[in-house]
Amino acid sequence: MTVTTKWKTDLEIAQETKLKRIQEVANDLDLLEEELEPYGHYKAKISLDVMQRLATKQDGNVILVTAINPTPAGEGKSTVTVGLGQALHQLGKKVIIAMREPSLGPTMGVKGGATGGGYSQVLPMDEINLHFTGDLHAITTATNALAAFIDNHIHHGNELRIDVRRIVWKRAVDLNDRALRHVVVGLGGSTQGVPREDGFDITVASEMMAVFCLAHDLQDLKKRLSCIVVAYNVDNKPVTVGDLGVEGALTLLLKDAFKPNLVQTVEHTPALVHGGPFANIAHGCNSVIATKMAQKLGDYVVTEAGFGADLGAEKFFNIKARLAGIQPAAVVIVATIRALKMHGGVSKQELQNENVTALQAGLSNLQKHIETIQAFGLPFVVAVNRFVTDTEKEIATLIQFCEQHHYPVALTEVWEKGGQGGIDLAEKVLDIIENGTNRFAPLYDVNEPIPDKIRKIARIVYGAKDVQFTSKAQKQIDQFTELGWDRLPICMAKTQYSLSDDPAKLGRPTDFTITVRELKPSIGAGFLVALTGDVMTMPGLPKHPAALNMDIDEHGNAVGLF
Repeated sequence: MTVTTKWKTDLEIAQETKLKRIQEVANDLDLLEEELEPYGHYKAKISLDVMQRLATKQDGNVILVTAINPTPAGEGKSTVTVGLGQALHQLGKKVIIAMREPSLGPTMGVKGGATGGGYSQVLPMDEINLHFTGDLHAITTATNALAAFIDNHIHHGNELRIDVRRIVWKRAVDLNDRALRHVVVGLGGSTQGVPREDGFDITVASEMMAVFCLAHDLQDLKKRLSCIVVAYNVDNKPVTVGDLGVEGALTLLLKDAFKPNLVQTVEHTPALVHGGPFANIAHGCNSVIATKMAQKLGDYVVTEAGFGADLGAEKFFNIKARLAGIQPAAVVIVATIRALKMHGGVSKQELQNENVTALQAGLSNLQKHIETIQAFGLPFVVAVNRFVTDTEKEIATLIQFCEQHHYPVALTEVWEKGGQGGIDLAEKVLDIIENGTNRFAPLYDVNEPIPDKIRKIARIVYGAKDVQFTSKAQKQIDQFTELGWDRLPICMAKTQYSLSDDPAKLGRPTDFTITVRELKPSIGAGFLVALTGDVMTMPGLPKHPAALNMDIDEHGNAVGLF
């Protein structure tokens, strides 16, 4: 493996890689021919029949990759996920990577794709980052079909007595489009429907996506869809998809998308890329069906959860692992020197300069995330994801900090060197799985009152002093408790940039209060969403979106895609 990655873009590396035909990748997993549904030469869906055939096979070890609070500098969590999977593959382990599908919103906006980088990517990255196998389009269609069914029901007599002022189901599009946050539908006279206010969510923040990603099988998917609350009637009682009678139609729209997608990495390590909920709004993990299938097909599953441990990891443990019966084996906490320097007060423009003092100040952020993983009772390794601007003195300072506290740590160079750059990390992960202490347990009992669950997350995971509820949130807590929804897990919607609900408070803020301004029931998904700060379910594009750099050449190849 060469070390010229720094001179090439991710797209150039991807386009230079000679891929295996997807049938070859499937053969390495002992998949049967009839269990593979190819989408071209290098992508395929896997039949759900695999789960029945391998039902008695022992589940593989699940390794979760999380990170410190992200900054505009980037932490490379997806890159480390792929690199660790490749390293385990090089060590002769039967490993599968399980990741989320990228959203077109961030891809066309500012964040970029979600396929890793350098020599640690899942491929074909251009197709995965764009339309892939159409899963997100199917989820978007199901979301909008449900909206159409609601408005049609009202237009034709409103037998369910839906209060048109209290329709909570929104339409969706998988793009950042701020103009669609608040819209009016039904204009143009009585034949065009009933005029009302409406709005759009980005698809990856929708409950349809959350339901899709938490369902165990097609029947469970249909059951969860039927439980979705779409509105309230004139008596203030919830109206569900089951009341409308359209759960069967929605499941039919999602049946093909529900099959996990098989692709490969630069080094031909198999990867299941499926589902893509945001972690600052939704639960931020790939689909349960893909993770469970990966556990049956491999001995080790390397998966990731969005943003820092305060968001993705907390939700992976308290929501996904709980609902899916997953027992995590180990955690990798990704940290970068440049991000830690930003948490220590350095501006993005000054990151290329050595600053050990700022690095040391920023270590408090890493320390808090380590304490969070310890609170869940899991063994972990800190992965120092190396960037070319890191100095030897800065690297030594970070590693020394970990060693002084007896935290397992590995310098990781998977962006530049692929799996070879993650061998030390892989060996340390295997060691803690074999020899570490695993006392995994969620942080709260679902039967605890709603405020108590939220306070436990805020105090233990964020380090907050307390939680404050607006009068609106308190009324919703009372209503949800009366409806019997109080025994569901909590999905916190919070800024990813800070442990607090204020994105400007970097590092490890103290003596702060989290304000819950509103709660939303996601009964189909099986959790309650607690909205804090200014988190929006429909982002906007930046002044200079990434789309301005994208093009296509005369041969039909993507240009400028990262």
